[in-house]
Amino acid sequence: MPVSTAEQPTVFAITESELDLNALLAEITLPSSGAAALFTGMVRGVTERGDAHQTLYLEYEAYRPMAEAKMKQVAEEIRQRWPSVQGIAIVQRVGRLYPCTPTVLIACTAAHRDTGVFEAARYGIDRLKEIVPVWKKEVGPDGEAWVEGDYIPRPGE
Repeated sequence: MPVSTAEQPTVFAITESELDLNALLAEITLPSSGAAALFTGMVRGVTERGDAHQTLYLEYEAYRPMAEAKMKQVAEEIRQRWPSVQGIAIVQRVGRLYPCTPTVLIACTAAHRDTGVFEAARYGIDRLKEIVPVWKKEVGPDGEAWVEGDYIPRPGE
């Protein structure tokens, strides 16, 4: 996982490994950090999108070089909007993942909770869903389907 200088630690990665939330948080926490906001997406066993249906597992795929470049872009956008954010972690898991398994982590650290750290983490997951090329196939007892996103890239993205 790429990590920048200790002054502004940044972790971004596509991984097949289990997400270790404590280890990732430790990588982006500085001695001056007093707040961390984390978002972890997980595989649902029952999906309410459309008609409610059971999910046996999801299969995530990504084009790693482009996905990690876009994750870096998201981290840079967070730093521009919230300069008080100290550390950022953006990690997406790929492969076959079963219900209740964490699939993605967005975490931001800062000196205090009222410095935009919550908003930065929310922006990170929303932006990841918009521009990072990660695809998921939902597999259930009645078959499988690729889950389409709503985002259409603008020129230059």
